[in-house]
Amino acid sequence: MTDFAHGGDIYAYPDKLLDFSANISPLGLPDSVQSALTASIESWSGYPDPYCRKLKAAIARHHTIPEAYITCGNGAAELIYKVVQALKPRRALVTAPSFSEYRQALSLMGCGILDYFLDAKDGFCVTEKLLTVLNPPLELLILCNPNNPTGQTMEPGLLNKIIKTCAEKKIHILLDECFIPFLEDADAHTKIPLLSEYPNLLILRAFTKFYAMAGLRLGYLLCSDEELLQRISVCGQPWSVSAPAQIAGVAALADREYADRLRHVIRKERAYLTGALKQLGLCVIGSQANYLFFQYNGMNHLKERLLKDKILIRSCGNYLGLDLDFYRVSVRTHVENQRLIEAIAGIIGEEG
Repeated sequence: MTDFAHGGDIYAYPDKLLDFSANISPLGLPDSVQSALTASIESWSGYPDPYCRKLKAAIARHHTIPEAYITCGNGAAELIYKVVQALKPRRALVTAPSFSEYRQALSLMGCGILDYFLDAKDGFCVTEKLLTVLNPPLELLILCNPNNPTGQTMEPGLLNKIIKTCAEKKIHILLDECFIPFLEDADAHTKIPLLSEYPNLLILRAFTKFYAMAGLRLGYLLCSDEELLQRISVCGQPWSVSAPAQIAGVAALADREYADRLRHVIRKERAYLTGALKQLGLCVIGSQANYLFFQYNGMNHLKERLLKDKILIRSCGNYLGLDLDFYRVSVRTHVENQRLIEAIAGIIGEEG
């Protein structure tokens, strides 16, 4: 069996682990979602709504957009594959490092991939240089904002230029905004307000991380090109969004208290983790979402050492453009974050 390419594979280990490898809300599934699921168990025996009507209505209200701009899927990953299947691009550009499923989906469709390597000297940020490579025969650009694993956000004005350039040159752009809800200034970074102006823009969102619904699998895609959205929606099996997932999504979007509390926890604990890692001499880069991206020169076995303390972190050595000196850890509760820092400090002490 090959190694799983992502974080969260706690099932590969015999012991119970403290999982810092998956960027999931440390508050767990909202109580409101748990209550909604418990109250709806008897309804699960029937087929789920194939068009996710109530869920789409809730998403439309949440973002103040037409329901016709929305299609739902079995997590963000499924929607990435469906977008590529519907567009059938012959040439696409993806940044490196970034989420590996973009390249996987493109490769399965036989698409030629242009890897655009982000420079460590720029903090792995997208710069104006990207505009110079947005030319035919490029048909699709995929960007993640904030990027995974770096947590770097794109400068909003630059992203506007990129979207406009793609429209002028007839290039579709898939913008992964799955981590934007964790930002303090999310409204300043999301490009949802541009959907009606740019039919070539597709925006990806998910309930996975922010609402700790990874096991329920629920994501959605936004686009004002309704004909394209229809093609995307039929690329795959019917009923891909389960009844529990639809019910959970509606309940989650209505829970504003959970969202506010989560952002407060992330803001406070991200600052703590950043400061603590820097005090240990580690180089923390970007990290504006609910995870920290850092470099530990010469300690390419940090993941294996932490497993001895029953802590799982994400080694970024399998990200294109990175090596085994780079790691990513999620922001968890203060007690859990303290445990991580104490464990890393102990390892550094032993190494010293």
